[in-house]
Parts: sequence; C-alpha cells; structure tokens
Amino acid sequence: MLATDKLKSLLGIEPADTSKDNILEFIIDDVIENVINYCNIEELPSGLEHTAYRMAIDLYRNENIGNEESAAVVSSIEEGDTTVQFRKSVDEDFKNTLLKNYIPQLNRYRRIAW
Repeated sequence: MLATDKLKSLLGIEPADTSKDNILEFIIDDVIENVINYCNIEELPSGLEHTAYRMAIDLYRNENIGNEESAAVVSSIEEGDTTVQFRKSVDEDFKNTLLKNYIPQLNRYRRIAW
C-alpha cells in the first residue's frame, strides 16, 4: 500500500509538515482508484507501487490540488522586451494524459472485464 510519508519524501516535503497530509492522502487514493479501475483488479499489486508513486508525483505537481486557483502555466514567451504570458490552467485532460504515460506498465496487470 502507498504511504503518505514516502510520497512526502519523494516530493521533497519535510516529514514533520502535516499541512498537506489530506491532499497527499487524496492523491494516493485517487491514483490507487484509477489503477484499480483501469486494470479491473481488486487491489494495487506490489509490482505497480513505484508506478503509482510516479503517478501521484505527477498528479501533485500538475493539478495544484489544495489551492483555490489553478497553477499558472507559461503559454508564450517573447524575447524582444521580454514578455511572458501565463494561462490559468494546466491541460484540462491531464488525468487522461497521466494515465497514458503509464499504460505500458499498467497493461501488464490489466484483466478483461465482462
């Protein structure tokens, strides 16, 4: 099973900092739910734990969960007189993109559902 303390360590969050524990627990539960639903299995196999941690890291860094405002993403840069424009949100379809990045690993554990 995935642990909040290990995810904190991988993200560079101090173990004593408990301010983000609810967010990290939500992310872990969400990743496990996505893996289980995609693979049509009952529980997360130990062979997918590292993949699930990588998915959780990507989800944490890209979806800005826990903040009212979306993460600002650079949309364009001009060099003459230096102009940088930001857009408010990350790719709206990020969750589907996230899953696609890990499909080869997940397919090894996927079962056919009837």
